[in-house]
Amino acid sequence: MSQMDIVTKRIYEDAANRDGHRVLVDRLWPRGVSKDEARLDDWCKELAPSDELRQWFDHDADKFDEFSKKYKKELKDCEDKLDELVNIAKHKRVTILYGAKDEEHNQAVVLKEVLCERS
Repeated sequence: MSQMDIVTKRIYEDAANRDGHRVLVDRLWPRGVSKDEARLDDWCKELAPSDELRQWFDHDADKFDEFSKKYKKELKDCEDKLDELVNIAKHKRVTILYGAKDEEHNQAVVLKEVLCERS
């Protein structure tokens, strides 16, 4: 198996060449970020948590474990897209972008874990 290179990063941080394949995993476009600044390779709305789950979670760190379980369940419907990202990550870095302020309790952290488990 090839080693995968997957990192997470806030969309509000400057894009860098070392980011490789830049993927936004928010359903809503982040405020104050232009399409040019974002330098996205992909905007995977289908990999973002459902509106219902996102609103329930409301970036509450105390709900993160439960959010993580529910989100992983939702991701089971996205097998093809997950496989696509795994394949890209085997050849070059994949940077999962998100808008949340909390860098430890967000969907990108969970998505990275799911992708790494698929390798």
